[in-house]
Amino acid sequence: MTTATLTPPSAPGAASVPTRRRKSPRRRIGGILAGVAAIVVFVASAFPVYWMVNTSFQPNAQVRGSELHLWPDNATLDNYINVIFNAERAPFLPALANSVVITIITVAVAVVFAFLAALAVTRFRFRSSAAFIIAILIIQMIPAEAMIISIFRLIDGWNLLNSVVGLSAVYIATVLPFTIWTLRGFINGVPAELEEAAMIDGLSRSQAFWRITFPLLMPGLVATGIFGFIQAWNEFVFALVLNPRPEAMTLPVWLRTFLDPNGGINWAELMAGSTIVAIPVVVFFLFVQSRMTSGLVAGAVKG
Repeated sequence: MTTATLTPPSAPGAASVPTRRRKSPRRRIGGILAGVAAIVVFVASAFPVYWMVNTSFQPNAQVRGSELHLWPDNATLDNYINVIFNAERAPFLPALANSVVITIITVAVAVVFAFLAALAVTRFRFRSSAAFIIAILIIQMIPAEAMIISIFRLIDGWNLLNSVVGLSAVYIATVLPFTIWTLRGFINGVPAELEEAAMIDGLSRSQAFWRITFPLLMPGLVATGIFGFIQAWNEFVFALVLNPRPEAMTLPVWLRTFLDPNGGINWAELMAGSTIVAIPVVVFFLFVQSRMTSGLVAGAVKG
């Protein structure tokens, strides 16, 4: 007589314990190689920035010496003090003020106009919409430096050389094509059905746009704002040609004053000035990067 072993049936509400799948050796090796590659890319990208900051805290004699210093063992703040307060060079504070004002004007105006243009091309249909998009692509293909002579004559004819308004207008015209194209992609990614559903719920068209669609477009506005900020803050060629006077120059042109034609370059002070110029870009990105993701779901939730 044989006895059968009966397994008790599982309870209806009992959850089954998932079995873990072991990763194959090939996938493990691939993950390790991907991690090593990411570390190499990060080090290769961050090391020049670290070397700039490291050099800015070293005495110039030590920088020009033959011995390699991987960290500022003789750290000093004299380079930063000389960069900001040295009266023999072009003044730092006017250049900083010019860069700040020009950048704010460029970002604000470019984002507003690009947003309106991208919204018109995406949400409304008119005869010249395709021609407008093609014109944006063609403008993007033309190097800005190829038009520098015509731009100089135009700004000179308007008596806007060595002025904040003239350089801001050039930067806005340079940034607009890319920002329009970028925002067009973001607006295309937001379905128009969201606005229609909100209008069915009782909202007007403008209320549906500002409450539902606009929060979803915030990452695109922030991304284009970052692009415009970096373009206006770091641009050198137009600023050198259009605003060469010491009282009108921007920070990239101000950095050029550290280059001595006779070859006597103070590399420590030059790196200190470059660090000061780079800090606002980092601070601006850290300030807005959280807002790039906060708008992704803010407009899709009905409150």
